[in-house]
Amino acid sequence: MNSSPASEASARIYFTDCFNVEPKLLADYGAFNVACLLDLPLFIDPFLLFTSKKAEYQALHEQIIKYLRFLRDRASTGNLSPGLLRAWYCFPEVKQNKLGFCMTGNAGRGLGLKFAQALNENLHSLFHDFGKEQVTKGSHLEKLVLIREGVGRDCISDFTTNLIKGYLLEYTQAFAVKHIDRRLLRTVKIHRVAFNYDIEYWEDSTFELPWLEGDYIILTPVDILTKDDIWINKEDLRRDFPGIRESIPNDALRAQIDHYFKSILPKEPTEKDEKRAMEQTLRRFPELIDFFIRKKEDTGDQAVRQSAERVKSVENQFIQSILHLARLLLKTGEFYLLPGGTLDETGKKIAYLKQVIENQDGYRIFYVDGKRIERERDLQILFKLVWEGSASSVDSEVNNGRGPVDFKVSRGSGDSTLVEFKLAGNSQLRRNLENQVEIYKKANNTKQSFKVILYFTQYEELLLKGILKEIDGSEAQGIVLIDARSDNKPSASRA
Repeated sequence: MNSSPASEASARIYFTDCFNVEPKLLADYGAFNVACLLDLPLFIDPFLLFTSKKAEYQALHEQIIKYLRFLRDRASTGNLSPGLLRAWYCFPEVKQNKLGFCMTGNAGRGLGLKFAQALNENLHSLFHDFGKEQVTKGSHLEKLVLIREGVGRDCISDFTTNLIKGYLLEYTQAFAVKHIDRRLLRTVKIHRVAFNYDIEYWEDSTFELPWLEGDYIILTPVDILTKDDIWINKEDLRRDFPGIRESIPNDALRAQIDHYFKSILPKEPTEKDEKRAMEQTLRRFPELIDFFIRKKEDTGDQAVRQSAERVKSVENQFIQSILHLARLLLKTGEFYLLPGGTLDETGKKIAYLKQVIENQDGYRIFYVDGKRIERERDLQILFKLVWEGSASSVDSEVNNGRGPVDFKVSRGSGDSTLVEFKLAGNSQLRRNLENQVEIYKKANNTKQSFKVILYFTQYEELLLKGILKEIDGSEAQGIVLIDARSDNKPSASRA
C-alpha cells in the first residue's frame, strides 16, 4: 500500500483509514495494519517471541513462563477452587487487536473453564521441568496444544495475548500519542494488565489509545504474528511422530516406546486407531514431546521466515483485494444504504457481490500468486464487508440447535434472512443443497434464505448445474452461483 486508502474511498476499513495515518508510517513502526470492520486470519505465536533476537520479545516469553510456573506451584498445593481457576486461568479474548478471524466481528469466546481445567490438570505432567529442561532449549506453553484435545492455536494465541497485553497496550499508546490526532484518542482503564505476584492479583492500568465506535484498538507487531497455525503444533507432531520415535538416542527408551505403541494398536489399525495410539503414547512418554520441540527449536529460523511469508500473503490477499472490492462497491454510491426488508436487501447485496467477483476483478481475492485459494471464509469476509453501513444486524455462526448457520441478517425478531456459503468442491454439497437450508429455515423460524455457491473450474460449474437440475434447485429457491474462474475472465493474466 503506497498511499492512504482514505484519500481514495470513503470506506473506513483499516486502521490507517480510520485514524488518518500513512500506511508506510505504520509499517515502519512494525505494526500490522488491522481491519476495523472484522478480524483477519492471524494469530500471535509465542514461539516467535522465544526465537526472536530482540531482548524485549525474549523478556515477554520469560514473562509467560514465569506465570505458568506460578500456576504450577499453586496447583501443587491441592485442588483450586472454581473462583481461583477463573481468576488465574480464565481470560476474555482480547478482541481489540482485531485478530483471530471471528466472522461475527471479533468477539470470540475467550479462555473459559475448559481451558483452565486442561491447563491446571497438565501443569505437573507437561510443565514439571519448567526452567530445568534437559532436552529442549527452553520452556514452551505450546506443549498444552500437543497433548490436549480441544485446545488449539486460538487458545494459545489468546492466552499469550493476555499475558503480554501490557506490552501491546504500551506499544499502541506510544504510536498513537505520537502519530494520531488526539481527538481520535481516549484515556481508557484496562482490566487485567499486569500480574502482581506479591498479592497474587491481576491489576488494572490506564492508557491513551485509538478509539473507534465505542471501543479502543490494539496494535500488534508484525513479527510475532503468523497465519494458519503456530510453529509448535499438533499436525506437525502427528506427521513427524515416527521420525521422532526413531530420533531418541536412548536405545532402551526407544524400544519401550515402540513396544508400547504397537501393543495398543489393533491388528488392522485405522487412521483413527493410530491417532489414538499416538496420543496415548505421548501421554505415557512425554519425552517424545520434548524431542519434537527440540527439533522445532533447531529450525526456528524457518518459523520466522515462514510466518513473515504468511503474514505477507494476508496483506496481499485481504488488504489489497478488499480495498479493491470496497472501491468497486463505493462506485455505486448508495450501495451501503439499500432500503427494504432483509430478504430484498440481502438478495441485492449478494447480486452485486456476484457481479463484482465475476465481472470486476473481485475474483482475484481467491488467488495468490496465480494459485487459487479455496476457502469459504474468504467469501464470508467479502460478504461481511458489503454490510458496512446497513441498518440490518448481520450475525454469523448463529447456533440454531442443529449447528451454526453462516449468517443471519435481521431487523428485529420479525424480519430475518439466512445465508449459507459453500464451495462447489464440497463433497457434501448435494446433500447440503437438498436438506440444509430447509433445516435452517425451520430452526431459525424464517422462510427467507439464500445458498451461495462458489465454483473455480468449468468442471465444477457443469457438475453443480447438473446437481441443481436433478434436485430441481433454482435461483427462485434462493440458490445463487458465483463464477470465480480465472480462465474465463478478461483480466485473468493479472490474477
